[in-house]
Amino acid sequence: MLKVGIIPVTPFAQNCSLVWCDQTMKGAAVDPGGDLDRIRAALKQTGVTLEKVLLTHGHLDHASAAGELAAEAGVEIEGPHEDDGFLIDSLRQQGEAYGFPSYPAFTPTRWLKDGDMVGVGEEVLEVRHCPGHTPGHVIFFHAPSKLAIVGDVLFKGSIGRTDFPRGDHDTLVRSITGQLWPLGADVTFVPGHGPVSTFGEERRTNPFVGDRALA
Repeated sequence: MLKVGIIPVTPFAQNCSLVWCDQTMKGAAVDPGGDLDRIRAALKQTGVTLEKVLLTHGHLDHASAAGELAAEAGVEIEGPHEDDGFLIDSLRQQGEAYGFPSYPAFTPTRWLKDGDMVGVGEEVLEVRHCPGHTPGHVIFFHAPSKLAIVGDVLFKGSIGRTDFPRGDHDTLVRSITGQLWPLGADVTFVPGHGPVSTFGEERRTNPFVGDRALA
């Protein structure tokens, strides 16, 4: 079974997710944007052995500390989609602009594309490419537990911003309705910021992409 814990990191209170297989106790840190001491403490508390780092997209609060964490643990970085390469390349400049700590540059070991699978212990997560917030944004879906980690695509009561470089509102809406909603109303999702929700709840109530809003 897949387990998940949420670790708020960075001044933007970004939801870094620690996901792990309870049979092997091997896990992945999804979007370790900073505050590595908190992530290390969560690994120690849970007894999880870090097996990889996963990235949904290339914004600094999600990706900045990925290189340092991967290097110290001797693990690979998977994600995001290569269309976010320009953001990964500019992480240092992003950090300077927002007053974030400086982290070492990195290149993901594996760029992900729609339909890819990533392993966490004995569990498998499906990759879905969901551009709009950024062009290379991906989400991770674990079908057996009906759990999705969606980064900044969708939030409880809101959606991702599209005023950043290469963001696009219409593309984001298509990603949500075409890639997320078909996964099922009973899917619980962990957003990049704020509380968890379900796709069904957002279809009922979200003022941006709910069924009534798009009718």
